[in-house]
Amino acid sequence: MDRKMANRKLIRLSQLKNKLATENLEEIDWVTFGVIVKKVTPQSANNGRTFSIWRLNDLRDLSECVSLFLFGDVHKEHWKTDQGTV
Repeated sequence: MDRKMANRKLIRLSQLKNKLATENLEEIDWVTFGVIVKKVTPQSANNGRTFSIWRLNDLRDLSECVSLFLFGDVHKEHWKTDQGTV
């Protein structure tokens, strides 16, 4: 993990909103980690394609979640991922 994180900045999901407002994250090599705390049943878009919505949290501040929308091949490959997965 140390090798993978070398020269990267860890930004906690609970800090992401604040960091987006105060820093240009496009200029930083950063990573984050999240736990799937809620999964919405897959839904159909207006074009008939199915997608999933996950709510992610870093377990530091349960009031701060990030919604992740999965479409196309990503949805097909990952929609069965269990809640609680990191």
